Amino acid sequence: MRTTGSREVYRNPWIRLREDTVERADGSTGVYSVVEKPDFALVIAAERDGFWLVEQFRHPVARRAWEFPQGTWSAEVLTAGSGGTPEDLARAELAEETGLRAARVEHLGHLDLAPGLSTQEFDVWLATDLTPGPTAREATEADMVAAFVTEAELRAMVRDGRLTDGPSLAAYALLLLSRGSLQR
Repeated sequence: MRTTGSREVYRNPWIRLREDTVERADGSTGVYSVVEKPDFALVIAAERDGFWLVEQFRHPVARRAWEFPQGTWSAEVLTAGSGGTPEDLARAELAEETGLRAARVEHLGHLDLAPGLSTQEFDVWLATDLTPGPTAREATEADMVAAFVTEAELRAMVRDGRLTDGPSLAAYALLLLSRGSLQR
């Protein structure tokens, strides 16, 4: 497939939607919509045989959702070009959402969020040797709560549908792979 044209359909400080005109291998043409969003960091904050999760209201699905801390630089930071490295972003998101600071962070992997729909990708980080501190949540995160769960509780949350966030589940799979837990 090759792109023969592209036009911006919508833009705001956090998202851009474009429509690409494409030509398929058989010569037929079509339109493909692409959501462009900045990459983000997801942090698995681990200690005492468990993990720190955050819960907040997610407007698109109209409900509260549990997930590992995650996010991207603010629109202002992205516009100014003053962000930092992917590791800097991971550390910033962890501190912002949970108040935790990590002495160690380990990169577990880089994943696509939804490659059939969006350009957005994310890095998964394991944060350990944690120290508590103040949060610095954005206005959109005012209702966020952080909670520690044991690994057994995390697994129960996945099984019974309390934790359904795709990136968090993919990140947990990377963690299990790094531990050799998913090896045959």
